[in-house]
Amino acid sequence: MNQPTPAIVSQSAVRRLPRWLLVGFCAVYVMAGFVGREPWKSQDIIALGYMSELAKGATAWFHPTLVGVPPEFDALLPYWMGAWAIRLAPDFIAPDFAARLPYIALLVATLLATWYSVYHLARTPRAQPVAFAFGGEADPTDYARAIADGGVLALIACLGLAQLSHETTPSLAQLGFTAMTFYGIAALPYRKTLPALSLASGLLGLALSGAPTMAVMFAAGGVVVALLAHPEDAQLRGTKWRWAALIMLIAMVVVAVASSLDAWRWRVVADAATLARDWPGTVRLLVWFTWPAWPLAVWTVWRWRRQLTSRHVLLPLWFAGVAIATTVLTPTSDRSLLLALPALAALAAFALPTFKRAASALIDWFALLFFTGVAIVIWGVWTSLQIGIPHKPAVNVARIAPDFVPTFSPLPFLLALAGTVAWFWLVRWRTGRHREAIWKSLVLPAGGFGLAWLLLMTLWLPALDYGRSYVPMVGAVTRLIDRPGCVQAMGLTRSQLAAFRFHANLDLRPAEVASPCAWLLMPQELQTALPIAMDRRQWQVIGLVRRPADKKENLLVLRRGG
Repeated sequence: MNQPTPAIVSQSAVRRLPRWLLVGFCAVYVMAGFVGREPWKSQDIIALGYMSELAKGATAWFHPTLVGVPPEFDALLPYWMGAWAIRLAPDFIAPDFAARLPYIALLVATLLATWYSVYHLARTPRAQPVAFAFGGEADPTDYARAIADGGVLALIACLGLAQLSHETTPSLAQLGFTAMTFYGIAALPYRKTLPALSLASGLLGLALSGAPTMAVMFAAGGVVVALLAHPEDAQLRGTKWRWAALIMLIAMVVVAVASSLDAWRWRVVADAATLARDWPGTVRLLVWFTWPAWPLAVWTVWRWRRQLTSRHVLLPLWFAGVAIATTVLTPTSDRSLLLALPALAALAAFALPTFKRAASALIDWFALLFFTGVAIVIWGVWTSLQIGIPHKPAVNVARIAPDFVPTFSPLPFLLALAGTVAWFWLVRWRTGRHREAIWKSLVLPAGGFGLAWLLLMTLWLPALDYGRSYVPMVGAVTRLIDRPGCVQAMGLTRSQLAAFRFHANLDLRPAEVASPCAWLLMPQELQTALPIAMDRRQWQVIGLVRRPADKKENLLVLRRGG
């Protein structure tokens, strides 16, 4: 027997969000953070280091290393994509930006796949709103488009998405391939070629990006969702075994590829005692990283509880559940949780047609006050750095980064000003018109977070680059080393090795007693261990280099022959 749907939506509530506005907003969100910044510590510069080594031919493609150190993650495809982009890019494109080009495409694919996933899930009969006795209910296609608009806005509004989705790391590759897998399973009943290709690409991409187990789990969930098709779903009723068999076949190919590359790794390290000790931190991560999607997703599960086995609820629940379980049980918690965001955004979108006016107003007021306050703080600190008013923010920045010199750049300033004006226009638009649109409750959260990210990547970018990149440290070291030749590296982290290889192209070599290198780089805390590995009398300390904004990351520069 069919259970009633909680969605009561009229045709006037499913008016489309203007395409130019949605596309333009997504474009600004994608490019802010990819354009104009330096590689940041630590995974961003590490991944770029391996990509650069591959592009130079300095390491093997199937076993990449960085000064003899293998990558932390068994992910080949993300490094290959960056290396291929560096090799194919013309000379006028900087290597770090060239490596970002495939990752820009992956973030765009994530947003597109999320939109189309939610669209096709909303087209299923059990996701449709109640039919009115005298007509006037939402048209199925218009309803699905409005829900999909809300899904993309919910994804962009998630606090944890911004930084990790703008890094050239395996994490963004896994996010993109997860979204492609999600779309492939969601759209299979309605399309054939494109969803099948997307599903195969997504699962294989996950297998080659260090997450073959998650690929198999996602595929298993897709099989279950297909087999549980409701009798009302005519698109799946006669073909569910065919789609289930297709998903299983692709999953078997993934297993074969992962096995041939020896990509299977057991990364579950948390026992019961560890879980009990770390649960407060895990809960905090879940709360802030997935905000504001998680409370809306919880509301969806409650309001649609009579349709929990329906595709539009069960499929995103499965994807989110797998990612959250991985977050709890593995050490790379935030990067694993990143993969839950498209599914949580889909769940959040289905909360929109069930909202009361009071809940919608609460979300609007919170977003308005919070993000306006954030914008005021960002502008206030920038103004303090430029003209010294107010005085305290500039003093705080000078204490953290004493050698940082603020500069004024007209283009970032104009972009930040335009974004701020657009925010106030959006607030006025939201409070003045289009009150019936079901996606209205996510306009201010998404727009506010987009504004905050834009301001950070324009007004604060020079200070963030100075504090989070290795460019100042690398520059200070290279000024101390004249005629470097080869340089021994002792105890340097992957990010430090990558920075010196990428920014200065130093010929780094592992520290050895018989090495011919005249220079040595090592962390200050290892200075007492030097006599154990080498004859201390051969080395003279030339200088101590500190990385801005990190008092614990100090490097000693030593020269042989002192």
